[in-house]
Amino acid sequence: MQTSFTLAQLADPQIAEADGILRACVHCGFCTATCPTYVIGGDELDSPRGRIYLIKDMLEHDRAPSAGLVKHIDRCLSCLACMTTCPSGVHYMHLVDQARARIEAGYARPLRDRLMRGLLAFVLPHNARLRIALRLAQLGRPLAPLFAAVGFRSMAAMLQLAPHKLPRGSAVPSARPTLGSRKGRVALLAGCVSPVITPTITAAAARLLARCGVEVVFAPGEGCCGSLVHHLGRERAALRQARRNVDAWTAEIEGEGLDAIVVTASGCGTTVKDYGFMLRTDSAYAAKAARVAALAVDISEYLARLSLPPRVLREDLRVAYHAACSLQHGQKITREPKELLCKMGFVVKDVPEGHLCCGSAGTYNILQPDIARRLRERKVGNIEKLAPDVIAAGNIGCITQIAGGTAIPVVHTVELLDWATGGPRPQALPAGVGGPAKEPVRAAGVAS
Repeated sequence: MQTSFTLAQLADPQIAEADGILRACVHCGFCTATCPTYVIGGDELDSPRGRIYLIKDMLEHDRAPSAGLVKHIDRCLSCLACMTTCPSGVHYMHLVDQARARIEAGYARPLRDRLMRGLLAFVLPHNARLRIALRLAQLGRPLAPLFAAVGFRSMAAMLQLAPHKLPRGSAVPSARPTLGSRKGRVALLAGCVSPVITPTITAAAARLLARCGVEVVFAPGEGCCGSLVHHLGRERAALRQARRNVDAWTAEIEGEGLDAIVVTASGCGTTVKDYGFMLRTDSAYAAKAARVAALAVDISEYLARLSLPPRVLREDLRVAYHAACSLQHGQKITREPKELLCKMGFVVKDVPEGHLCCGSAGTYNILQPDIARRLRERKVGNIEKLAPDVIAAGNIGCITQIAGGTAIPVVHTVELLDWATGGPRPQALPAGVGGPAKEPVRAAGVAS
């Protein structure tokens, strides 16, 4: 694709980056076949190619974002399926992220939209605020139909997504290797949403890693990875959160050392792996961020390097594996989760149209509830054709989204692996599914 940026414009590192991305695009349109919003709507402007044209026009002419551009960028899930499909290696993720930051800085959204986005940015990255908000949402859930009827669809969607019950505790202690010598030392990202809604995922990861001989620590001071505000276009907040995590993990790296920074939420993992790019122009953080990004791994990616403990479950389960977009497209991790499940005796089934997003996409299912609902219905329909006992996924957002549309239990992949090797039954799994475990290994080396 030809561009016409001036030399003055190209002096801006952001524009120079966008220019390289735009020039890589050859207009082939392969991306349209795998873009969820184009597949369900058929609008060229709701495809990566259409959005690229809109972004190019805005950047080249240094225009304020138009309402039309904002509509189509807002409809992008950042599922990154287009990057998997693209034969030219167009880095669409960095381009659309730049467009979102420009929209946030230069477009006056309607008041209702601004308030909702501000609420999400204020609440979601903070455990205490999120816990309070979810308890209020439980009380307000009966009002969801009323909010939908008067046009507050985002508020209705947020109330409907809130869990009916919150776990009592969220703290997960560090874990020491159960048997033998230490095979590694890792920092496990607790994150922001998971500790409040599903601390069992982090606990399962800590137990399983300890059972594999790996010491697990939680770096003091780490918190939200920044992806939630990053995808809202709030770059300053995202970079502030990224710097805080870089500082926390750098202290561990330079202290007792880390073999990896392990992430159980694939959306967070995609962002942490991009810290080096996000902070590339920050002289104080560029090198540290690149080192952190190089150590970041998904939990399945790290477990694939280890020898798992023996399987102790009596029965096989039919598992529909949902490949989270941020895992398969963002991190290019496709085989490890399925191979790990197969090694543990699960019968793993690929979901038809597995490349298409479930509609979660961070806060997308709140901000774009109608498109998100259509995508969930399509995803759930494809899953239910497989008649699985359980659905496994590697991202808390996908788990929450899919669970809202089906009676089939949805759990994190690591919860199944932990259970299969002696951990407790995943809480979302009914007692009649899978049978009891043989003499389960007790909470593998978790320090009290």
